[in-house]
Amino acid sequence: MFAQVITAKIVDADGLWRQVERWDSEIRPGADGFLGSTSGATDDGRLFVMARFDSEESARRNSERPEQAGWWAETEKTLDDVSFQDSTDIVVMGGGGSNDAGFVQVMRGHVLDPDKMAALRDRMKEFEDTMAKARPDVIGDITAMHADGTYTDVVYFTSEAEARSAETREVPAEMQSMFEEWASAAAVDEYIDLKQPRLA
Repeated sequence: MFAQVITAKIVDADGLWRQVERWDSEIRPGADGFLGSTSGATDDGRLFVMARFDSEESARRNSERPEQAGWWAETEKTLDDVSFQDSTDIVVMGGGGSNDAGFVQVMRGHVLDPDKMAALRDRMKEFEDTMAKARPDVIGDITAMHADGTYTDVVYFTSEAEARSAETREVPAEMQSMFEEWASAAAVDEYIDLKQPRLA
């Protein structure tokens, strides 16, 4: 899998979402290898997008299509301070991106201990099983590891209300131990809440 993460400041929200709808109806049908996308705006007007393709080659072919280039040229006018991060190192948990999510939270940060992170990734099934039992509000997760040592973790919840409620409950000892291990391997630099996620 290949993922591209896009963040930006929104300067024309109406124009942006018109372009998003146009991509879905006009551009997406010809995007070979497109697996799905997660996008949305934060309360303070920031855009977050994660687009997923079956391979980097498919994503590149899509970018080279004239209709895609033309669409992006128009879309870019609705944004400022656009940044891109790509990844072919993807970790999927709980089925990955879920179009049933009512709330999405993105965690962006950097790896503190690459060796410890690699060891924890070998235990992903154990972590996934524990999460499924303790946090049924979490219905999917996709983490993109970037070449510069940063990561983007996109977590899909049934709803914001259920996510916030679960945050207040006591965490089982097994899960608390796992969270502490993850915290020693990677730091969270920012949280991005998408209260009205657009899922494709």
